[in-house]
Amino acid sequence: MSKRFVAIWFRHLTTDRMIRRRPDLGDVPFVLAASERGRMMVKAASAPANARGICAGMVVADCRAILPTLQVLDEEPGMEEKLLTALAEWCLRYTPIAAVDLPDGLILDASGCPHLWGGERAYLKDIIARLRGYGYDVRAAMAGTIGAAWAVSRFGKISPIIDSGGQAEALLPLPPAALRLDQAILDRLTKLGLYQIRSFMNMPRAALRRRFGQGLLSRLDQALGQEAEEIQSVRPVEAYQERLPCMEPIRTAPGIEIALKQLLERLCMRLETEGKGLRACVLKCYRVDGELQQIDIGTSRASRSVGHLFKLFELKIQTIRPNLGIELFLLEAPVVEDMPVAQDALWAVCDSNEAVIAELLDRLGGRVGMACIHRYLADEHYWPERSVRAAVSLQEKPATEWRSDLPRPLHLLPCPELIQVTVPIPDYPPMQFHYKGRLHQVKKADGPERIEQEWWLQMGLQRDYYRVEDEQGARYWLFREGHYGSGEPQWFIHGFFA
Repeated sequence: MSKRFVAIWFRHLTTDRMIRRRPDLGDVPFVLAASERGRMMVKAASAPANARGICAGMVVADCRAILPTLQVLDEEPGMEEKLLTALAEWCLRYTPIAAVDLPDGLILDASGCPHLWGGERAYLKDIIARLRGYGYDVRAAMAGTIGAAWAVSRFGKISPIIDSGGQAEALLPLPPAALRLDQAILDRLTKLGLYQIRSFMNMPRAALRRRFGQGLLSRLDQALGQEAEEIQSVRPVEAYQERLPCMEPIRTAPGIEIALKQLLERLCMRLETEGKGLRACVLKCYRVDGELQQIDIGTSRASRSVGHLFKLFELKIQTIRPNLGIELFLLEAPVVEDMPVAQDALWAVCDSNEAVIAELLDRLGGRVGMACIHRYLADEHYWPERSVRAAVSLQEKPATEWRSDLPRPLHLLPCPELIQVTVPIPDYPPMQFHYKGRLHQVKKADGPERIEQEWWLQMGLQRDYYRVEDEQGARYWLFREGHYGSGEPQWFIHGFFA
């Protein structure tokens, strides 16, 4: 598959954005200005202002001498990058790779994408029409290299679609500025009368390097496809991703379900060929109005069961708001794992305890959120808050067995909470304690059980634990840190018994 790139040029990026916010400025000459070395300088000019000879880099006072009715608005620092980043993310409906090209452009890697829109011409036309519909004055071009697409989008007067291998012919009549050269190199080329790329393209490379440096040759090679050029997408491209553009916008839940099933079948087929299963999956729905709707699911173990995954998504489809319609569906699997054949058979048969438990957890997680479901394993530590750890999967095995020789609370607080107690004599359990503004009278108590600090991990005082029961029959796990012989110890509550 040959590489294809699209360069998009926003001729009046920030002023078009201002007009979108204030439609009354549509036909009014105005500029965006900022203070620079004690003078107000024009940073961007609207199309009507450009038509009257006002452009970026001029002094505002000089512009007002040319056009006394010129409106001057404050520039927002960094707006170009923020705006281009948002536009690049919007363009992800056309390609998985979209990059910002400061100060006024975008670069899309369109390789393998145009056929989904009916061909390169329809693909490019759709991008331009949508952006112009949002109020942006844009030009765009497609070519086999980033450099050629960039050059034609800004300086080309021929077809905006350059066939693969046709970069050289397209570049010949263009000015040297089309190669994205430094201003110093452009000035030297102008002094020598080299006003078009054809004037020096076929000159000996040694002579060009000697007079203009390696920069000119690198840009020329990039535009011709003789040197690779990489772009940095605004979002990392997921390795497992499926796209489904729609000929007509989808507005109904059944339509969304049909699209989702198609994407899941394609994604799971690919996962099966690679011996993998997904642990997390995201469905992104790009609406006609430019908004993005998305839902995501997670699984407790790797899965590529279309039926099971669809049921998890089905719980959330009703949260999608299609409005005027969805024009593109994108299914991504950001987390995948190797999946043995035996594990795949569990999902297919679904009659084992493991598979049933996994499906149950996935459905519960779909309703309340996977973050609300936890599995804990015993760990080899004496200190209570270190004696348990969170498991990352159903398959993870404990390093040691749960202790059953000593009573332990059903609910262990992650951090002990300080309480106020009344103790008759040292080393006795408390008669009463205050916890969260309530006084508890102790009716029964058992202990102490001393647990020493693990000196190889952390130095500290020992703890004496007591199991106590209050007048309501509720049972608590309390401990005293330190002892009365070495000062005033502190009491804490650490857990609750069933």
